[in-house]
Amino acid sequence: MQIALPFSFRDRRPGRVLPGFGLTGGFTLFYLCLIVLIPLSAIFLNTFTMSWEGFVKAATSDRVMASYRLTFGAALLAAALNVVFGTLVAWVLERYDFAGKKLIDALVDLPFALPTAVAGIALTALYAPNGWIGSQLEPLGLKVAFTPLGVIVAMTFIGLPFVVRTVQPVLQEADREFEEAAASLGANRLQVFLRVILPAILPALLTGFALAFARASGEYGSVIFIAGNMPMVSEITPLLIVTQLEQYDYAGATAIAMVMLLTAFAVLLAINLLQAWTRRRSLAPEA
Repeated sequence: MQIALPFSFRDRRPGRVLPGFGLTGGFTLFYLCLIVLIPLSAIFLNTFTMSWEGFVKAATSDRVMASYRLTFGAALLAAALNVVFGTLVAWVLERYDFAGKKLIDALVDLPFALPTAVAGIALTALYAPNGWIGSQLEPLGLKVAFTPLGVIVAMTFIGLPFVVRTVQPVLQEADREFEEAAASLGANRLQVFLRVILPAILPALLTGFALAFARASGEYGSVIFIAGNMPMVSEITPLLIVTQLEQYDYAGATAIAMVMLLTAFAVLLAINLLQAWTRRRSLAPEA
């Protein structure tokens, strides 16, 4: 006796547990438009109300250009620092067992859960001239709080988890037999890292770098407290956008926001293309 089913298992490809591309794809596009595309399109629509001369004047003034250099330069430097030290943190958490490991592993996610304003106040209290760390750096002539260096510190703080959490799973799944084989063939530690470990974690490093850069370039709450917010010196672009909004200059604010959006998108696109090229090269057979 055969039982008629409303669908055939033969028509379903392996891995498809949701009901068809028509429904899931339509819901995906609707949700993406509602949450991402429509809000972003509002930036372009408000910007298009300006003339080209007005857009150039609003988006390329001396004060705005100084904020671009600080924001994107500090974000790039903070993301690069997180690539180095985030990889080190992920390596220690994955390859070593020590007392308090679970506590340190949980502390890595603290910038995710901590309100940005709280993070900014805490960093300012630590790095101010009368703070615990700032008081030790002040005699050395190194001032962190209320300077561009403070911006880098805050961006590094909020971007660290992105690198650690993207690299750590790759290290966990990496086969150590390749490392042992390379060592048995006479490779030293640096050669093992450059020839075996780095190619395996490079796509994850690029992803973590992109995420850390994107988060840092748009960060506001944790930066404004420690930056000092001095025009032409330590004023970040998100603060300048808020300033324009407070002055009811919506077109000028959206012009600056569009430049930030296009720059961040270009950087993310370039990193994604580089990541795809790296993955294809690693999978390509050797000649």
